[in-house]
Amino acid sequence: MPDTTTPDSTTPDTTRAFRLGVAGPVGTGKSSLIAMVCRELGDELRLGVVTNDIYTDEDARMLRAAGVLDPERIRAVETGACPHTAIRDDVTANLLAVEDLEADFAPLDLVLVESGGDNLTATFSPALVDAQVFVLDVAGGGDVVRKGGPGISRADLLVVNKTDLAPHVGVDADLMQVQGREARDGRPVIGLSRTDPASVAQLRAWVLAMLGAHRSGHHVPVDPGPMAPHSHADGGTHSHVGGDGVHAH
Repeated sequence: MPDTTTPDSTTPDTTRAFRLGVAGPVGTGKSSLIAMVCRELGDELRLGVVTNDIYTDEDARMLRAAGVLDPERIRAVETGACPHTAIRDDVTANLLAVEDLEADFAPLDLVLVESGGDNLTATFSPALVDAQVFVLDVAGGGDVVRKGGPGISRADLLVVNKTDLAPHVGVDADLMQVQGREARDGRPVIGLSRTDPASVAQLRAWVLAMLGAHRSGHHVPVDPGPMAPHSHADGGTHSHVGGDGVHAH
């Protein structure tokens, strides 16, 4: 008899593209990391990108100018609000952009969703992405890993970026990676530099492994958890509770 059971809400949909979120503070190199992935995998995978900015499409324009993909495969979402709102609290705009991209260029293998630059608490809703990368860079300070947060501790991958700059900013990049692994209970950490082919190959292999796990149904998206309370320039402090749009002020 046919299986008439309703799939659990956590059951991954392996018939669509693997959706990978990339989050992290401003200036850590999220767009550059996405460009790197596109260059490394563009010849063997069918890719698409969705970027997030508050009031501009600057990240999308930068990626288009870099020539890493057909410009039509790079879509911009202008959130008009706190960047993490559109990747966690109300993912509608991003989800529509991803689905439109997949419909226009079906079939796609991988869609990368870049968060607008945010603080250490930014995480994606599993309703939007299947897995997420959190990006830090050595210029942010060697102690930033110890400050923690759900992105650092529970994203599928932590990237310590721009390791080639570490000697110039007085940071021990190796120690940052060690502390990252400690904070993440052994979850993967990659020290990345575009000038280090071995680290680029490591990132490439991780993305392909995650894509394979998605296709086989062995990867189930996990929610890194609600954000901790955080502050904005207007002096307001609030937290974002779950992916249902509820805010606590």
